[in-house]
Amino acid sequence: MDRAEQAISNFKEGYNCSQALLLAFQDVFGIDRETILKLAAPFGGGIGRLGETCGAVTGALMIIGLKYGNTGLEPLAKEKMYGIVNDFVENFKERNNSIICKELLHCDLSTMEGFKEARDKRLIPSLCPKFVKDAVEIAEELLK
Repeated sequence: MDRAEQAISNFKEGYNCSQALLLAFQDVFGIDRETILKLAAPFGGGIGRLGETCGAVTGALMIIGLKYGNTGLEPLAKEKMYGIVNDFVENFKERNNSIICKELLHCDLSTMEGFKEARDKRLIPSLCPKFVKDAVEIAEELLK
């Protein structure tokens, strides 16, 4: 099973998009499962189900940070990482037209009406696996 398939499997098990991505890269960074799940937990549903930045995007950005993030006051390291983040976002937008959850799902999860619509139309299980897959593929390319 490749990383994208693993992330989709994690998502289908019930983990949010961000958790699903980080779990798929667990072997790369050696972070324990519990820490990953806690760290990524708030980012589901576009950050706490606010419909903002997609959880697959935030998960991928955390992965990029783990690989390229600066740990001190290193302006060149920070600029390199920001460039990679910008590349990720540009690529994700090319594939999906947005990085915003409510735009990707065409409904606003932050409202009861929007959440009910997403649930009734099964938008999350039908649309989000593609976003998870895209985020993994783009992240893998940028981590090379």
